[in-house]
Amino acid sequence: MSTSPPSASGGPDKTQASVGQLLADASRNFSLLMRQEVDLAKAELREEARTFGTGAGLFAAAALAALLALLFVSHALWWGLSNVMDQGWAALIVAVLWALVCGVLASRARTQLRRIRTLARTKRTAQEIPDAVRGR
Repeated sequence: MSTSPPSASGGPDKTQASVGQLLADASRNFSLLMRQEVDLAKAELREEARTFGTGAGLFAAAALAALLALLFVSHALWWGLSNVMDQGWAALIVAVLWALVCGVLASRARTQLRRIRTLARTKRTAQEIPDAVRGR
């Protein structure tokens, strides 16, 4: 197998290359490009995952802080009410208030979840596939 003479740029002269050599070069260049694109995608995904993890950790910390704030506000309300009534009744009133909040939130969550149509478009298109294969 002979090699083509070098061109002015120092590489092999592509005008004298065979079709097989050109296809091999194209395949090699395409493979290199795909590897580089995959490496870039991996690097971007790592960076995005790191950013997502940091954001999720901050949200968890915010949720914990909100829980503690609710706990202390509830405790303060209990003690405030206990200045005008028995502590047991004050605690019961605070507990009933939280039960009402819980009921409203649970009702809204249930309404939202009932609106979900799980994979409705996918199911519909999957049911159309056999007809499309048959030519209908």
